[in-house]
Amino acid sequence: MTNGRVVTPDGVLENGWVSVRDGRIAAVGQGVAPDGPTTDVGGGTIVPGFVDIHCHGGGGDAFTSSDPVKIRKAASAHRKHGTTTMLASLVSRPVPELADQVSALAELVQEGVVAGIHLEGPFLSAARCGAHDPAILCPPEQTAVTKLLDAGKGTVRMITVAPELEGAVQAVRQLVDNNVLAAIGHTDATEAQVRPAVDAGATVATHLFNGMRPLHHREPGPIGALLDDERVTVELICDLVHLHPTAVRLAAHHAGLKRTVLITDAIAAAGVGDGVYDVGGLEVRVVDGVPTLAGGASLAGSTLTMDMAFRNAVNSCGLSLVEAAYATSTRGAELLGLDTGKLQPGCAADIVVLDAELKPRDVMSKGEWVKE
Repeated sequence: MTNGRVVTPDGVLENGWVSVRDGRIAAVGQGVAPDGPTTDVGGGTIVPGFVDIHCHGGGGDAFTSSDPVKIRKAASAHRKHGTTTMLASLVSRPVPELADQVSALAELVQEGVVAGIHLEGPFLSAARCGAHDPAILCPPEQTAVTKLLDAGKGTVRMITVAPELEGAVQAVRQLVDNNVLAAIGHTDATEAQVRPAVDAGATVATHLFNGMRPLHHREPGPIGALLDDERVTVELICDLVHLHPTAVRLAAHHAGLKRTVLITDAIAAAGVGDGVYDVGGLEVRVVDGVPTLAGGASLAGSTLTMDMAFRNAVNSCGLSLVEAAYATSTRGAELLGLDTGKLQPGCAADIVVLDAELKPRDVMSKGEWVKE
């Protein structure tokens, strides 16, 4: 593809081009493109396909479904918005039920519909449960963690844990030993309770600021501990509802490129609209695009898509195109150890062409234009 503004990790190439061969990026350059078939993108902005490591559903369906058609539909809804790689996130349920959901999703991971599974619970703090049923939450006991990992057969890529729970530090070590990302979230921990979990190998902050004890100048809590630790990548829900633009900018600039990842935390309502939805057995009402628990004010995920997160980051939060691309694509791919998320030779040809308003015009997945 030629005649584009190509966003690479090293900068933006005006009048740039990207050469694709056999499903991979063969070359990236500026000026005159190599000979061969080309697609003129008409001055559009070319970015790597978005990588969402925290998403519960979309298009009217959730990843908790046992119906593979509905799971594919949810993934497809986000692919239209440029998300070429995603983890399927599950909310808290009793461990046996959650293991069944993991087992059903594992087959879709093996098919390549999603890149893996993220368990956001049930090992969370009841004091910061958000849209998780507090009656279901439990400590991360070793046999429970093992049951969930076994159900996934290697497809579980991340699990969120509240570090103050009994057995949490041991659980973090167990996850790391099984090549699973240990994330810290939905926690009422003090800074002193967070540190041992990070020392044990926790490397992700689940939607920083949200579902956490607030930052205080005399007790930094999890926000201060996680944001300031060079070993931790921080998730940010960039829908401008969960976080004020200033909070996004402060966190992203403090953490830097290598430690900032934008996520959607989207529920089934993403790409559909307002209405009543079920999230982990709890009733959620979406009004003006904002999901909250019925009868309360607690936010219950989002209706965000990754292209909107990208636009918000650039237009409202003051991030550069390079910073936004790294946070919506590159860092997530790095965390998962995948060869995508960058417009560099050798990477998978997962590409999004954005128009002048930074809205997706065309989406390429593994070298093929998405037609759905």
